[in-house]
This record gives sequence, structure tokens and C-alpha cells, in this order.
Amino acid sequence: MRTTTDFSPLYRSFIGFDHLAGLIDKASRADKQSSYPPYNVELLAEDQYRITMAIAGFAEQELDIESKQNTLVVTGTKTGNTSNAERKFLHQGIADRSFERKFQLGDHVKVIGAFIEHGLLHIDLEREIPEALKPRKIAINGKSLLQQGQVIDKS
Repeated sequence: MRTTTDFSPLYRSFIGFDHLAGLIDKASRADKQSSYPPYNVELLAEDQYRITMAIAGFAEQELDIESKQNTLVVTGTKTGNTSNAERKFLHQGIADRSFERKFQLGDHVKVIGAFIEHGLLHIDLEREIPEALKPRKIAINGKSLLQQGQVIDKS
């Protein structure tokens, strides 16, 4: 038995974090979407990731990878193949259909590249945090600049 969870209280209590509440809500609905094609998400190094998708039967020109606004969209479009109409399958376990798979990327995560190997599509990602957002050490000098009579220009 599956119960649905109401995330609307998060929208009321997360002031300024409505994006986070939306992600949680979207993730809860993602369980209902198709599991095709199957994929893995790997952590290669501290800030390097790889998404690997099983795309057997797709040619490189039938695939499209697009990254925009923290969303990675991988689309596979199967062209109508007339040779399949003549074939008679006793069992067809290899899916022969188009797909669209979306991945929500974290802040400052960008796509580095993609390649196909042995029927697997590999998409490499890297997180690059800007210098202004990286943590920095603050030295303790004994007295503040204000105590020393120096004025801090805030313009």
C-alpha cells in the first residue's frame, strides 16, 4: 500500500527556500515516472560525477543531451525503422522506444562531456564552486578595525 505525502506545509514554513520544497515535491513524483532507460550515478572524485545510461540500440545521432537551468535532459528519439516490421520476435526484451530522462543538477554543477561505449552513454559532470563562495579563513588580529579608528568603506 502506497500513501502520498503532502508537502504543502513546506511551502508555508520554508521562507525563501521554496525551490528546495519544490525539489522535494518533484522527487516524490519522480517515483511514478518510467524507469527506462536504467541509469547509474557515480561519484568519481570529490567534485566529479558520472551518469551512465543503458541505451542499447540507439545511435549517437538519435541522442540529444541538453543542460539548462540546473536541469540535464537526455532525449533518445527512435526513428521509424522499417526492417523491424519484417522481423518476427519470439521475445523482445530490448526496448525500442523513444525516451526523455531529466536530472536535477546541484548549483555550480556543469556537464564536462559525454561518450558512448559498449551500449552505455556516459555523461561526466563537475562541480566548480566560484572563489567568492568558497569558505575562507578569517585571521584574528587582536583588535577590530573599528577599534583601531579605521573606517570601513561600504560603497
